[in-house]
Amino acid sequence: MKILVVEDEKGLAEALGEILRIEGYSVELAFDGKIGLEKALTGKFDCMILDIMLPFMNGLDVLSCIRVKGMDMPVLLLTAKSEVEDKINGLDCGADDYLTKPFETGELLARIRAIARRLNQVPDINPKFGDITLDLKKFELICGNNTVVLGRKEFRMMEILISNTGNIVTKENFVNEIWENSDDSAYNNVEVYISFLRKKLNLIHSKVQIKTRRGIGYCLEV
Repeated sequence: MKILVVEDEKGLAEALGEILRIEGYSVELAFDGKIGLEKALTGKFDCMILDIMLPFMNGLDVLSCIRVKGMDMPVLLLTAKSEVEDKINGLDCGADDYLTKPFETGELLARIRAIARRLNQVPDINPKFGDITLDLKKFELICGNNTVVLGRKEFRMMEILISNTGNIVTKENFVNEIWENSDDSAYNNVEVYISFLRKKLNLIHSKVQIKTRRGIGYCLEV
């Protein structure tokens, strides 16, 4: 199941993303309402975790927009407010469920599992491309009988590359999804981590290569 997390507290958003990926879900993040809406309207997500208090466009407006567009994607609202009126407004706007901050991780996962059951889906199996498999629970890259453990940023980069098979992933895509700061050092780090991943692909004797499209970005090829 593919989940979109729209949350302006980057630390919380990244923590949620990590927890959900460990559980086997595919996750993308957005840190403001406008970008969240743009991602939601692509139609590639099965579920959205949506904060109410967001910059540029609040969560209820985002929710209203996707419902007006006829999208029935399940939405779990996050809010720091506990007043009954706020919960009612969220449900009236088309939310499927809500959680009040702070919340327990176990409760969040239970709500997501309930949504998955309603969709008659289970968490995605380990992503594959060519002769490689990405183990979502062990953070390992596998090729045949060969395995190598990936660091968290390496793991996330490989997950993004596999999920965008056939497309080019730009440096900006990686920076927005993985690094907190979008300064020059973050863009330089992309090249460094791509180099790490290439070495690990060689280490497990994979035929998969990370190709550079100069001036554009990166993609996987066999």
